[in-house]
Amino acid sequence: MPDRADHVEPESVAPRWILRHRPPEQSLFSGIYGLVLASALAAALDATGERADPGPDALWVLLTALASGAAHGYAHVIAQRASIDRAATTSRRRLVLAEWPLVAAVLPTVGILLVAVAGWWAEATAVDAALLFNTVALFGWGAWAAHTAGHGWPSSCRAGGLDMLIGLVIIVANALIK
Repeated sequence: MPDRADHVEPESVAPRWILRHRPPEQSLFSGIYGLVLASALAAALDATGERADPGPDALWVLLTALASGAAHGYAHVIAQRASIDRAATTSRRRLVLAEWPLVAAVLPTVGILLVAVAGWWAEATAVDAALLFNTVALFGWGAWAAHTAGHGWPSSCRAGGLDMLIGLVIIVANALIK
């Protein structure tokens, strides 16, 4: 029989594990921004009445994410350069590369659009799937961020639901515009 001192309650392990694996604020910011960007672009590029062309659409989503990440990182460089103390705390390259979660967040949308390129789905179906995936991911990131900040699950799910509203707004706008 194991000694009581060796026994660890599962409830006490989970919060410590979550806190150790908590994403940095910058990753959450860039990841959520990337999901919203990918959703808006996928919805906008899927124009009704035009010939479906998911390959270039996937490329535009990826290129826009790369340009947005580079621009956002470079904006940090400019802001740091213009700061009062003018002390460079982080290298310029590192500031730009810190935006990688924005690009990573659009990759599922790019992958789903590439499924349409392969002919497995119509582009409209791929866009709908990407919008649904991104909306669920927004909920997950929001709930996870709230939970790792110490909120209970009911509060975390409310926070995730509020984040998910952004995706739902894009879905509703996409349906109304078409």
